[in-house]
Parts: sequence; C-alpha cells; structure tokens
Amino acid sequence: MYSAEEPEYIPDCPLFASGSIVVLSKEFFVMKTILVLSCSPRKKGNSDILCDQFIKGAEESGHKVEKIRIPEKKIGVCLGCEQCQENGGICRQKDDMTEILEKMIQADVIVMASPVYFYTINAQAKTLIDRTFARYTAIRDTSFYFIVTAADSEESMMERTVECFRGFLHCLQGAVEKGVIYGVGAWKKGDIKSLASMVHAYEMGKSIE
Repeated sequence: MYSAEEPEYIPDCPLFASGSIVVLSKEFFVMKTILVLSCSPRKKGNSDILCDQFIKGAEESGHKVEKIRIPEKKIGVCLGCEQCQENGGICRQKDDMTEILEKMIQADVIVMASPVYFYTINAQAKTLIDRTFARYTAIRDTSFYFIVTAADSEESMMERTVECFRGFLHCLQGAVEKGVIYGVGAWKKGDIKSLASMVHAYEMGKSIE
C-alpha cells in the first residue's frame, strides 16, 4: 500500500515528468499497464466476473487496466498460411486481432481468462493464442496471470487447462507466470459470486507491484 501523503518534490528529476512513475511517501510507485483478456462467451459469466474482481484490486493499487471481451471481437482462426512471417508480422486477415496483439505487446501484465470446456481452454482462448503467431516474438518480459472456472470442484483437475496457457508462455521470451485463480465449483452463471475465488481474484490483482 502507498499513502496519500504529499510527495517530496525532487528538482529536475525526470521521473516527475513520466506518466508511469509517481512518487508517494518518498518511494517510487511504478504503475503497470495491465491487459485483461476475458474469453468467456457469457458476459458476466463466472470467469468474466473474476476478471472484474482482479481489475478492482489492480485499479485500487493504482495500475492502469484495460479489459477486452474476446468473444465480442472479430477474430478469425489462424489459417496456417505463414504469410505473416514473410511480410513483417502482418496477417492477411483484417480483423480485430491486429489491435489486440499490439496491446498484448505493449502490456506489462496480461491476464488470460477462460471457462473450462472439456478440461481445456475454450475455443475463443485458443483462437486468440493461435493468432498471436504473427508477432508473438514481440511479446517479451511480460507477467501473466491465469483465470479458469469450472463446475468441477477439484483444482487438480484444472491443471490440463492451465498447461494450455503455460504452453503459450513457453514460446515467449521472458514471460513469467505470476499466479493462477482457480474458480472451481461454479456451474451456473453467477455461481462464482459465493466462492472464495472472488476474494482470491481481488487480492491477486491488488498485490501487483
């Protein structure tokens, strides 16, 4: 936590001109750019709700957060043509993925959230990952958090799903997994609201430094 005390002014310090660094209580607070990618087709579904809890905590800690609901964007499946590898990372498909990928590249922190379908990530999450192929090597030194929700109440049964996200990170330079939120035991839309994962998501977002 930081206090609301008046910061000590440091003459000619370039940090005071930066939009990403604020001096509070004589300590440096670094504001992170956080991108939350919610892949649930159900708006205000269980994983989407946990995204909002994570965001609440992160914003209370002073970070800049943007949430993108992937199912509401136009993102075609990867065609495997490799044309993007021959023309500087430009995909032949003209859809929303170009803008989303640029935001992924610029983010300090990325949160990837998916409901668990047949013990793996859903189609929207996989399509998102596949379409990063055009410029995935530019996603570097990024911190990642994962959110998964399922009717199954055993966290151990979620590992297959989480491994899909980890496989993506394995392909990225300097990527670091910082945490996983397991929203288990949530079947119907909104079931997650009574579960401990609501608190876990909020606290994990708030803990970002």
